[in-house]
Amino acid sequence: MNRRLTAIVERDGDGYVALCPEMDIASQGNSVAQARSNLEEALTLFFETAPAEEVERRMRSEFYVTHVEVAVG
Repeated sequence: MNRRLTAIVERDGDGYVALCPEMDIASQGNSVAQARSNLEEALTLFFETAPAEEVERRMRSEFYVTHVEVAVG
C-alpha cells in the first residue's frame, strides 16, 4: 500500500531540508532531489518500524499549505 504525503523542501545554508508536515518528519540533502529521496527513506523506515499507535498519533489529517501577504517595512 502506498500513501501520498506532502514534501516541503527549502534551502538551508549549503544544503536543503525536506519536511513532511503530515508526519512531522524531516531529512536533508545536498540537493533538492537528495533531500526528497532522504525524506522518502526516512518515512519508509518510520512506517516499517513504528507501532500503529505512533503512526496514528503523529498523523495530521488536516493541514494547509498556502501563501499570505503582509506589509514589510
